[in-house]
This record gives sequence, C-alpha cells and structure tokens, in this order.
Amino acid sequence: MKTICLYFQVHQPFRFRKYRFFEIGNEHYYYDDYANESFMRKVASKSYLPTNKILLDLIKEYGSRFKVAFSISGTALDQFELYAPEVLESFQKLAATNSVEFLSETYSHTLASLINKDEFIQQIVEHDEKIEKLFGKKPTVFRNTELIYNNEIGDWLAELGFKAVLTEGARHILGWKSPNYVYASATNPRLKLLLKNSRLSDDIAFRFSNRGWDQYPLTADKFVGWIKAMDPKEDTLNLFMNYDTFGNIQPKESGIFEFLKAFPKEVFKTNQLTFSTPSEVVERFQPVAPLSVQYPISWADEERDVSAWLGNELQQEAFNKLFALRNKVLQCNNPQLKLDWKYLQCSDHFYYMSTKFFIHGSLYSYFNPYNSPYEAFIYYMNILSDFEIRIHQCAEASSKAITEEPQQAPQPKTSRAKSKKTENTTPQAEEKKKVSSKKSSTRASVAIEKEESSQKKKATTKKAASKSKKSS
Repeated sequence: MKTICLYFQVHQPFRFRKYRFFEIGNEHYYYDDYANESFMRKVASKSYLPTNKILLDLIKEYGSRFKVAFSISGTALDQFELYAPEVLESFQKLAATNSVEFLSETYSHTLASLINKDEFIQQIVEHDEKIEKLFGKKPTVFRNTELIYNNEIGDWLAELGFKAVLTEGARHILGWKSPNYVYASATNPRLKLLLKNSRLSDDIAFRFSNRGWDQYPLTADKFVGWIKAMDPKEDTLNLFMNYDTFGNIQPKESGIFEFLKAFPKEVFKTNQLTFSTPSEVVERFQPVAPLSVQYPISWADEERDVSAWLGNELQQEAFNKLFALRNKVLQCNNPQLKLDWKYLQCSDHFYYMSTKFFIHGSLYSYFNPYNSPYEAFIYYMNILSDFEIRIHQCAEASSKAITEEPQQAPQPKTSRAKSKKTENTTPQAEEKKKVSSKKSSTRASVAIEKEESSQKKKATTKKAASKSKKSS
C-alpha cells in the first residue's frame, strides 16, 4: 500500500537593512526590524495560523491516520518568539497531537555543508536543542538547507546518528529510476534517502493558481486520481513544499485552503493510500537501491544544483569572505557578534545576489527586498566589512584581558547609544577600519565588473546564435 509523506519547510530569514558604506565602523546594527516584523505578521495571518488550524482540525477528525512533518529553521523560531508567539503556540498544539514529526536542519538555514563540516554540525546541534526545548521532540531525520545533498554530507549525517535525509529527486541522479521509493546512501547504506516528487509537489506549490496551466483548476479528487494511477508497486509519494504555499504563494482566493481540507478526505475514500511521517516511511520500507550523489544537488531550477546561491562571482566572493572569518568568530566571547554570525549565513542573502533570477525572473522574486543582485551584494559586503572590524576589536580586547592585570572593578554595561560613541576611537582601530573598508570595496567592484562582463558575454552569445539560426 502506497503512503503519502507530507513535509513542509518553514523558514524566514532576518532581513538586513540597506547598510551604507559610511556606516562601516560606526553603526553595528544590521537588521530591518520593521520589515522583519511586518513580513512575519503578514505571513502569520495569511498562512501559518490558518494552515495550522486546518491541520489541527484534520488531525482531530482523522486521528492518527493523518500525519505531516515540519522542518522549521532556527531563524523562523526566533522570529516567532519575537513577533508572533501565537504561531509558536499553534505549532506546539500540533506537536502535542503526536501526528506531527519535526525534522532536523541547520539553525540559520546556512550553506555551511558546502564549505565547513564543523560549522554545519554545530548548527545542527543548536537547532535540535531548540526543537527539543520548544516541542519536546528529538529529530531523527534530517533536511538540509534547500534540500542540498551529496555523498559527503550523507556521511556526516550518518556519523551524527540520523537514520534518513530528505533531498531532491533530481532526474540526472535518478536516471530511469522513480523517486517514489526509499533509497540508501551509496557510501553509507545505514542512511536512507527520501526523494521529493518534484512534479506533483510543484503542481501544488507553484502551478495551483496558474490559469494558463492545462490542468487548471486542480481539485483534491483530481490530484488523488493522479496518485491512484501511479505504479502500485511504488512505496511512497513524497510531497515536499514550502509552508508559505498555503495562503501566501498560493493566496486564499485561489482555493488552496479548500484543497488542503479536502485532500485527506479524498485519500481516505480509497483503501490504497495512507499518510506517514518520514520516520515511519523509513521504518516501514527497505531501500530498493543505493544512490550515489557525487556533486551537491538541491531543489532549485532545471539544473537541481547550487548555482542559485553560489553560481556567480558576487555570491562566491561574499560566501568565501564570510566563512574565512569563522575561526576568528569562535575566539570571541561576544553573544551579539555570534548571533550576527549565524544570521549572516542564511542562504537567502546569497539567493538575493543571483543574476539567474534577475535576468529570467523568479517564482520567489517577491521575497527579495533589493532592486538588483548588485545592490544586494554591495549592502551585504558593507555589513561584512563592519562585522570584520568588530571581530578584530573583539580579538584585541580578549588579548588585552589576558595580558593585562585588571586595574579596577568591572563597570556596568553602557547603553547601546553610548557605546556607539566610544567604539573605534583608537588610531589603530580607525586605521584597520579604513583598510578593511577599502579592500572590501575594491573586491566588491571587481566582482561586480566580472559578473556584469559574464552576463554581457552570455547575452552576446545568445544574439549571435539567434542570428545564425535566422540566416540558416
């Protein structure tokens, strides 16, 4: 009997304000509090709260027969606590039903798995501690940022004791095989792989309200009919999507809430289908084959690679500079600096710099607070320059504290406004600030020039190819 695994990603980044060059070394607060609060309140009222209520009602109606899974990033949980505690309470009510599984992921939705194993693991540990604290559940299945996975990441997750990982059912990896089975890591068979069925997931997440789609309108009975028509030998249908799908990406007026309400009813009309959590799927079914993934895959674009976040010079410059600071961050005993470090890693900041979507458009363009990828890059690099200055100052302060004898008792902490005036007043700090800012500005300019040149070359090549076709 085939089972349906419903998994929802819940994530919100902390959005940064437009941080100007002249603020470097003078102002250390990077966040757009108004944008963060207003967007969270908006998505809470339009999506999270009404959808959570529907799921709770469905669980009450169908009991343990209806089940779902969530992966909630640490940055989303932090914003629930700051701006929308009622959303957190609604998730806790769902957790109390025991029909909901909470998955593990990285705390700040980081891309650390692509560059630093230690940071990757640290963020997983912090995230899982938060999940256990808030929901009383210890995650045993992992979902990486943007469904990114390869063999090496799988080995790390197996070392941590995870029994399964969710990732994309990429065609270039599967070949002729179906995503509707449980697979195993080729390098560590103990780790099972659950693969997203992209076509059916995207029918709901992206195509549901598209009037130009040949299957519009999508109703619950039509969708369940497609599932019933699938090969009966297949074990599982993994429907993975962003939770914003309900009420935000697909607005209430599209009928998405009515679809969600009717979906389990249509499933239970037949005795051919059930619902399961990811943990139940991997316990119930054995892997049909090992799956080797040498290069990182993700959910994004036709390529299903990581080019949406690291595909151009701008993104790579920002990404490499950020993670080059990690060892210095670890040496600092400054809670705010370490919190900023986590929030700077969020994959969204690199997504905003993508020239792929700037040229061709994106389904997620309305999430982007910047007018262009170049603007996103410049403001982010300005923040990184200031962040680097703070790290150097922290290191100097720690060194002095070790080598110098204290001359007086510790003083009370100054206010934020007062500390701004007294910060960076030493000649050495001022000189470091200027040097760091100039270097960052130069690297940013070079990266932008390279990326713009690359885009022009691509455009010229396309024009030449088009002319050649016409002449032939």
